[in-house]
Amino acid sequence: MSKIHIEVLVSAPREKVWAYYTEPRHITNWNFASPDWACPSASNDLKAGGKYEARMEAKDGSFGFDFEATYDAVEPGRAFSYTMPDGRKVKTTFLAEGAKTKVTTEFDAESQNSEEMQKTGWQAILDNFKAYTEKN
Repeated sequence: MSKIHIEVLVSAPREKVWAYYTEPRHITNWNFASPDWACPSASNDLKAGGKYEARMEAKDGSFGFDFEATYDAVEPGRAFSYTMPDGRKVKTTFLAEGAKTKVTTEFDAESQNSEEMQKTGWQAILDNFKAYTEKN
C-alpha cells in the first residue's frame, strides 16, 4: 500500500492550529474539499482508542458519507495517528516554525480512486483548514 503525503504551512501558533484541527466546533467549519460541500457534524474523542467521526455532505443533498477512525496514538499539540475502518493508517503532525505551524499528513492510499485524486481531495480539505484558521 503506498503512502500519500500532504502538508500546509499555517500562519498561526501551534496551540491554535491544534485546537482548530481537533475541536468539533471548528472541524465543522473547514472539513470539506469545496464550497458545495459541508460538514454538518463532528465528534472527536482525542485519545488512544478514542473515535473520530465527521459527517460530510453535498449542500444540495445529493450525496453524503460518514468518515470515522479510531486513534492509535495522540501526542497533545504535536501529533496523532488513527486507523480507518478499512485498516488504512493516517498520521498528522504539527510542527512549530516560528510564528507558523506546518501541518503534515501521511495516509495509506485506497485502491478505488487514483492516488492523484486522493491527494488532491485531502489537500483541498487541508487548504480549507488553513484558510479557516488564518481567517479566525
